Amino acid sequence: MLAKSFEKAFDNKDWIFEIKWDGYRAIADLSKNEPLFYSRNGISFLSKFERVVIDLERQKHKVILDGEIVAYDNQGKPNFQLLQQIGNHPNLTLTYQVFDLLWLNGHSTENLSLLQRKELLKEALTETDIIKYCDHIPEKGITFFEQMKKMKLEGMIAKKADSLYIEGLRTNEWLKIKFTNTEETIICGFTEPQGSREGFGALILGKYIKGKLTYCGHTGTGFNNESLQQIHQRLKKLIIKTSPFEKIPKTNMPVTWVEPELVSEIKYSEITKDGIFRHPVFVALREDKEPKDITNNPPKSTNMKAQKETSENEKKITLNKHQIILTNQNKIYFPKDGITKGDVIEYYQSISDYILPYLKNRPLSLNRFPNGIEKQNFYQKDAGDHIPEWIKTTEVYSESNDKNIDYIYCNNKATLAYLNNLGCIDMNPWNSSLPDLEHPDYLVLDLDPSKKNTFDDVIDTALQVNEVLNLNKVNGYCKTSGSTGIHIYIPMGGKYDFDQVKDFAHILMKKVNEKLPKITTLERSLQKRDDKKVYLDYLQNRTGQTLASIYSLRPKQGASVSMPLEWEELKKGLKPTDFNIHNALDRIKKKGDIFKPILGKGVDIMKALELLQKE
Repeated sequence: MLAKSFEKAFDNKDWIFEIKWDGYRAIADLSKNEPLFYSRNGISFLSKFERVVIDLERQKHKVILDGEIVAYDNQGKPNFQLLQQIGNHPNLTLTYQVFDLLWLNGHSTENLSLLQRKELLKEALTETDIIKYCDHIPEKGITFFEQMKKMKLEGMIAKKADSLYIEGLRTNEWLKIKFTNTEETIICGFTEPQGSREGFGALILGKYIKGKLTYCGHTGTGFNNESLQQIHQRLKKLIIKTSPFEKIPKTNMPVTWVEPELVSEIKYSEITKDGIFRHPVFVALREDKEPKDITNNPPKSTNMKAQKETSENEKKITLNKHQIILTNQNKIYFPKDGITKGDVIEYYQSISDYILPYLKNRPLSLNRFPNGIEKQNFYQKDAGDHIPEWIKTTEVYSESNDKNIDYIYCNNKATLAYLNNLGCIDMNPWNSSLPDLEHPDYLVLDLDPSKKNTFDDVIDTALQVNEVLNLNKVNGYCKTSGSTGIHIYIPMGGKYDFDQVKDFAHILMKKVNEKLPKITTLERSLQKRDDKKVYLDYLQNRTGQTLASIYSLRPKQGASVSMPLEWEELKKGLKPTDFNIHNALDRIKKKGDIFKPILGKGVDIMKALELLQKE
């Protein structure tokens, strides 16, 4: 997670403040047997900072840590240039200042608030002479900033106390506030040295503005003989014949152009209206930064209170008398469709009256996509200790985990918004509901196509299922899965246990398979299954199994919705993406809730079986 530049220190009770360390940002991944220790751009630090790694191996917990490697000069002040020359200073005083916790003992912590993560970090971290917990102060940013100035440190970091950890994103919830103006720039060329100077005269600097590499000044100061020689040796390997700039800048001296691969940090007095740095002074090369990340990012000055009240990216809403903070509303969840997290929340609120009856009192398996559908998702069953008090949960013993799991269930709009805000794009409820979780309210037949099936194959299979059901005087109700399959529901009325329902589903599916042996299979194993056959999945009728709810969005391109259908609509040419976030509400209003019977009186399994035997 990255911080945006900010102009002024401020006080705010919703924020905390940390020292801005002048070092290398580093992730320590101790989640597996072998440790990983690497920079923001993935460069391994295992050999370069071996002393830190030795102390990391003393940690008692499996963790992923975020922090900064800091080197200190003789006065005990952080010194970035010394850090770069660690090979020449083997006895250099080092610390790894750890300020965040991303993962702990098998569980991601990225969607806990910052203060919750830091509380866990303080408990979990084993501090050593090198590894240190980076503490903070709440609210009093101005006083803290003045103290940093007296200590001649680089500045401070302001962080929103309830901020989630969002990988790779530069957000308004983490801000960096510095005493001197410093920026990263890309080295794009160099001039010849004058007089007795060796190496080069000045570096030609650039950064990306609207995707184009753009000239932003040059610097000839801040170097010593050693750095002149070292940088010159590296630049000679990058020499190219033509300028990397689309618009070639005017310079007083001839320029040798280089591939724009090296990043330098400079300090400067101000930036002109044309975007040129005034009085730039070289500070150091930044091995931990990628050129593509060096974009126009001037410090912002904003009234924090006004920002909080007017930001479109975060808002407070009140639903069912509960206040919910909705964060990162502009975050893109469906990149190819431009659909945001805010759009997902808005969709669910618009259809809440229709979907809530199918979620009410049902434990949920949370499928979370905190960074959208193209980034890593994870499943969560246990509610954890950090949910709001008003969120309803139920404790269920899990044989496979040999422990009680605290499941969330969703009975109102407030909980729905809270779950969507956590990154739950689809809603996945149990087939049974409280108070009786042992007896499902409905049976589910899941028609799951293999690689070489078309959706028309799935439709043919669904129509055959309906034919079997009709012959046995059983009413079934179908819906698109919202992905590649079709789900068929049969009301059970809570009269039978899971084993009875599963066995009945198995008998029905065997009958379908007998009628369509060429395109259907009951083979569960993917390795053994024919890739031209639709899998007739009856095992969705076991305790704790979940499927995407009626009217649920699906984390698929096109933002499709799992939509109930009338049997007459099930025709070749139909596509799962025909029903999506944009048109679902209009269709539901037009058709009404055609799935309502699945929550009503259940079928008589014995009568159905008698009819089956007569066929």
